[in-house]
Amino acid sequence: MNLFYAPDISQPYYQLSEEESKHLIRVFRYRVGDEVFFTDGNGTIYTCTIIDASPKHCKVEVLDKREGGDKRPFKLQMGVAPTKNISRFEWYLEKATEIGIDSIIPFVSFHSERKDIKTDRLNRVITAAVKQSLKSFHPCLHDLMKFREMIELPFDGQKFIAFIDAEVTLELSKAYLPGSNAFILIGPEGDFSLEEVKVAQQHGFVSVKLGPSRLRTETAAVAACHTINLLNY
Repeated sequence: MNLFYAPDISQPYYQLSEEESKHLIRVFRYRVGDEVFFTDGNGTIYTCTIIDASPKHCKVEVLDKREGGDKRPFKLQMGVAPTKNISRFEWYLEKATEIGIDSIIPFVSFHSERKDIKTDRLNRVITAAVKQSLKSFHPCLHDLMKFREMIELPFDGQKFIAFIDAEVTLELSKAYLPGSNAFILIGPEGDFSLEEVKVAQQHGFVSVKLGPSRLRTETAAVAACHTINLLNY
């Protein structure tokens, strides 16, 4: 099964963009009458049939729609500082999407080496992972935020900040209550500053560690994402 992303799909007919049309017809070689599947990114899978196989304006008829199988009883939001090597951050986005995540907030903090991102490019990485892993939900990627702006966002659930320090002994796996919404912060290569940790704690974030090893930013972010999902299954 191949899955395609169409956030604006409508019934009973839907015309693909030129880029998606070319992808469907020239790359996958679909023809009139072939069955094809789309997700709107909001939890619904659409079963369609191709009625116009033009590589510039492919058109499909929606035959059926159903809920995807990846709905979870909790929400996971992560604030992650983009890495200096952006490909490492892209790797995180891909793996987090495959594992399961709802919202990702890139942010700039005191030790950040990267202070700009190309949101459109990063969203394409997420979309590709959605299609590859057959997800019906498309994670929300926020615009780059400042650290303080991010921690002041309202959030209904448990909030954690991963921090490497001898005094931090609480494991995320022990602090998190399965079934709860979670908001987890992962710092840049130089970690959070002590002042940032203090301010985050004042906003309800609990300091946690992710294990005995010192992890790269993207590895820590994937480990945290996997921990929350694993504890809920």
